[in-house]
Parts: sequence; structure tokens; C-alpha cells
Amino acid sequence: MSELTLLLLRIAFLAVLWAFVFAIVYALRSDLFGQKVRRMPAPAATPQAAAPAAAPRSAAPAPRPAATPQGPVFATRLVITSGAKEGLEIDLPDEQLTIGRSSDSGLVIRDDYTSTHHARLLKWPDGWVVQDLDSTNGTFLDGNRVIMPTVIPLNTPVRIGTTSFELRR
Repeated sequence: MSELTLLLLRIAFLAVLWAFVFAIVYALRSDLFGQKVRRMPAPAATPQAAAPAAAPRSAAPAPRPAATPQGPVFATRLVITSGAKEGLEIDLPDEQLTIGRSSDSGLVIRDDYTSTHHARLLKWPDGWVVQDLDSTNGTFLDGNRVIMPTVIPLNTPVRIGTTSFELRR
């Protein structure tokens, strides 16, 4: 084998080795710091402006919260019913609450089955809505996987990783 062929093989081997190292570093970085979260457009304030095209719905009709003559009843608290933080109660914010392993989440859940930016709760005119943020293990509302933003009825279990919670008044 000539020295030139041997040199080219060494360079090719080093290039493949460095490509492998960069692939590992990229995978670790995206797992530790997460990916960019897509922003959903803010819902309209009036019910007439909230058309079905603006608010994506699943094929089955979403469960609705109990309504009074004045409008839907909104939950004010999130209560963790099972998991590492069982019994914890959180007052819900005015607009949205992010859930995940990231320290910048409103509700931090540290377990192996929760993504860095796992899900978010949004306050829509119909009530509180859960949206899965393309998590690996999914978000489940009353045992059904959440694919599209779905209204959360009061006292209905939502499971993220090994943690379950309910929205209550």
C-alpha cells in the first residue's frame, strides 16, 4: 500500500470519527437543553372570532367544562394527585402554564418520562386546554393521548410521565 493511500485512509477515518463525536454532542445538547418550542397564536377574546380553523380540535368533540348562565366555569388550582410531588397545589396563572423538566417551566416535573418542554396549559374561552409539545412519551387526558389542544374538564386526571394532576376550582 502506498503512503498516499494510507494517508487518505487515516484522514477519512478521522473525519468519520469526528462526525460521530459531533453527532453525540448534538444529541446530548438537545436532550439537556431541549428544542425550540413553537408558539401557538393567542386565542381571540370573543367567542365569535374563535372559529374552528383558528382553534384546532380533535375529531371527537372535546369535553366541555360545566357551564353556568354566565359562561364556562374556570379552574383556579392545579392539584397533583400522584407522582413525586403528590398533594402539591398550584394556583393557575392568568394565561398559560408550561410543564416539563426544564427549570424555566411553571411546573417542573423531574422524572425519566417527562420531556424538557413536555406540555402546556392554556386558558381559552372554552376553559383550560392542554397541549402536548411533541413530547416523546405523550400527555394523557383521562387515559386518552392528547394529540391536539383539548379542553380539560374539572376534576379530570391528566398524566405527564409518572405524575397525574387535576384542575379544580
